[in-house]
Amino acid sequence: MQFQDYYKVLGVQPTDPEATIKQAYRRLARKYHPDVSREPDAETHVKAINEAWEVLRDPDRRRAYDELRRHYREGQAFRPPPDWQGFSADFGATADGDFSDFFEALFGRHGGFAGAGRARAPRAVRAGLQLSLEQAYHGGQQRITLNGRSYDVRIPAGITAGQNIRLAGQAPGGGDLLLEVAFAPHPQYEVEGRDITSELRIPVWLAGLGGTVSVPTLGGPVNLRIPPGTASGRRLRLKGRGLPGTPPGDHFVRVAVDAPAATSAAQQEAYRALAAAFGAPADG
Repeated sequence: MQFQDYYKVLGVQPTDPEATIKQAYRRLARKYHPDVSREPDAETHVKAINEAWEVLRDPDRRRAYDELRRHYREGQAFRPPPDWQGFSADFGATADGDFSDFFEALFGRHGGFAGAGRARAPRAVRAGLQLSLEQAYHGGQQRITLNGRSYDVRIPAGITAGQNIRLAGQAPGGGDLLLEVAFAPHPQYEVEGRDITSELRIPVWLAGLGGTVSVPTLGGPVNLRIPPGTASGRRLRLKGRGLPGTPPGDHFVRVAVDAPAATSAAQQEAYRALAAAFGAPADG
């Protein structure tokens, strides 16, 4: 088997303090997390990153590993020394407990040594995170407070309701904090997946003659063409104007036709003329 350089995996130096290594681990865990990463080998990266963190996050394990590392370089053939003393301390786990042969040679199949029982992984903690549709559309940073502790959360642009944002290693006890996204009710938009729906009220003459109107969307106003003869309930699509993604969602405009009340003699006469032009009795 080959020697693994865990410092190189995390992109840190052996002289770096624990805080720097932890920061590097969290950054890489976010980068390659399957909910956000488009890298084809993201799963392989996640396992390597988690395994490196399991060794380097503990001062005793790190000291023992450093002692071995003084005699080896990455890729060299490796066999644990006869006097190697492993650990039966409590370990975390990679996504499915699938450690490399190198790790198991040092610490045993499940993170213990020489037949130690299966260790318990740090418990993941779940919580809800409510976002506005605007936050989901644009993404960005948000600070939240849970149980008296503050967290800086990166919101990926285009995240949808039901998805999780993972804060690796930030739950109490060292587990991951999983934030399940929900959307706050919006006064203007409805959402389904990445698709957005809004209602547009237009006057009867625009519905009959057609024309172009400006429609608000999450990304800003967009001109929408109203076909002649548009009836109430018709849905018109603004392609790609929903939440970002691959592919992005669409924005659907549900039309409602308004017939303004005729409050003057001229308006009443205009309605009578309209009725006559379409062959309807003027008195209804």
